[in-house]
Amino acid sequence: MAKALQRKAVKRTGKASRKAARNRAKPKSRSNKSADFCAAARDALKRGEPDAISDKTLQQVLSAAVKIYAAKVERRGHDVAPFPQHAVTATETVVTACGMIRAADLNMFDVAIWFHRPPGIE
Repeated sequence: MAKALQRKAVKRTGKASRKAARNRAKPKSRSNKSADFCAAARDALKRGEPDAISDKTLQQVLSAAVKIYAAKVERRGHDVAPFPQHAVTATETVVTACGMIRAADLNMFDVAIWFHRPPGIE
């Protein structure tokens, strides 16, 4: 009987239909969002328009990727590949690494100490 009263109340207020509409408009899953970003980036590069991806979006994605990569390396060691073999060029790797080194206000001495640190030493 309580359910019947709830249904009548919902009919009068229209709340059920609004709630159903909200549920139908669910946000995309995280894997779809990352695939969307990757597809947009590939398309922008094919068109020769890297500025089609905003600096803010790039910073958010790169920051998240760097943080999760560092956390995985700290947990599992240096066997975590940052990207598949041949996915990026040497130039792309160095340009990005230099940008991150500058952004973190590091110098090459700092980098050399980290680079030559044996695996497993934190």
